[in-house]
Amino acid sequence: MATILSDSPVKTAHKKNRGKTSVHSDQLAILGGPKAVPDGLVKKWPPIDDIDREMVMASLNGANHAFGPNCQAFEKEFASWNGNRFAITTNSGTAALHMGLAACGLSAGDQVIVTSYSWSSSATCILHHNCIPVFVDIDFDTINIDVDKIEAAITPATKAIVVVHLHGLAVNMEKVMAIARKHNLKVIEDACQSHGAEFKGKKVGTWGDCGAFSFNQNKCLCSGEGGMFVTDNEDILQKARQIWSFGETRTPSESRDYHAYALGWMYRNNDLTAAFGRAQLGKLTRYLEIERANAQVLLRRIRGLKGLIPPTEPPNHLHTYYNFTCRIDMKEAGWTGDPSRFRHAVMKALQSEGAQTGIWQSFMLPHMTVFQAKNAYGRGCPWSCPNAAKVDYNPLQFPAAQRHVDTHFGMTMPLRAPNGPDVAEKVGDAFQKVFGNIRQLDPNLILGKE
Repeated sequence: MATILSDSPVKTAHKKNRGKTSVHSDQLAILGGPKAVPDGLVKKWPPIDDIDREMVMASLNGANHAFGPNCQAFEKEFASWNGNRFAITTNSGTAALHMGLAACGLSAGDQVIVTSYSWSSSATCILHHNCIPVFVDIDFDTINIDVDKIEAAITPATKAIVVVHLHGLAVNMEKVMAIARKHNLKVIEDACQSHGAEFKGKKVGTWGDCGAFSFNQNKCLCSGEGGMFVTDNEDILQKARQIWSFGETRTPSESRDYHAYALGWMYRNNDLTAAFGRAQLGKLTRYLEIERANAQVLLRRIRGLKGLIPPTEPPNHLHTYYNFTCRIDMKEAGWTGDPSRFRHAVMKALQSEGAQTGIWQSFMLPHMTVFQAKNAYGRGCPWSCPNAAKVDYNPLQFPAAQRHVDTHFGMTMPLRAPNGPDVAEKVGDAFQKVFGNIRQLDPNLILGKE
């Protein structure tokens, strides 16, 4: 087990400065040294200015606070920004994902391929339509679905692929679309975290049959909550609108007959949220430029640090760094015990330096209780429903996802506007301090009995 060595630079600095008011700059903050990132330096997300205030207040003073004029304008403006023919504003990215499953004609018992590591909605949206998720392991380098393992997961019951562009990095969509065309599968893009991410110069959400975006608090386009469904297919658009508004065939902006022609939900957005979203959309391109520039500064500072695996950007990809996700190379770090415990110790050391790091998702999807129990609706449904084939959710099938779960940590706010390269430099200082002393970190000393 790794311990803090008696001759380590960390402990030596601590001894030399015992009882003094100043400490050596290399001494870890968790051991009493100064913080690398000063308190108050990192500004909160999202920046709010007069444009946001004016547009939200104009909506508040308007006549329609439900599905109003800002909703319709937001749909057109986002479709134009992303390069889609059509868009539907929703109350969440999860709603937009479910709309995609329904609009693509999925039926009860159909199997849908999805990555083994993402937010739960990437897979529960499949359950929402009584379909069966089939998980595929991730590519460890990109954290996205391993596209070379998709075809092996296809069965006669497979009807679609939910492609998750995770943490701001697009999936190789050429390979995905080639597989989909070969096997006559629909493709729903989960772009909830990846506004503006590109593969071969083409934005996410423009490759598949339809796509979904989220606008909740953490997203690069924030309207508090909300989302957007996008497609270029008019038939898919009409089916999605029906699911979106109670199963009706006429939208709230038309003369409704309030007749449910099919099963539907209430996934609409509201005018206040859409007004906020429109205000933020006008600044999104600049926000993404800032985030990417800050990420490049941090990458320059941390590349080559022993024990650290920084985010990757493969050729032909444009990464937005929605979540700047790193992993720990346990062998390089000299750690042979529980990897997640060591990761927690490293993360705590970084947090003590003022670097706002955290764990985004600590479970792979197949490990979650809803999939292990196979009982989403009671009585084993949808897995026990007619037309449902058996699937195996043994977590041992997904070793890359498990390695990621055990070793990752990330951050969002420090690289976002209004923060600039000066903040990224300070965060780089924190990484330099902690990983410069990586072999001297002792989880038992840092975590105690946690």
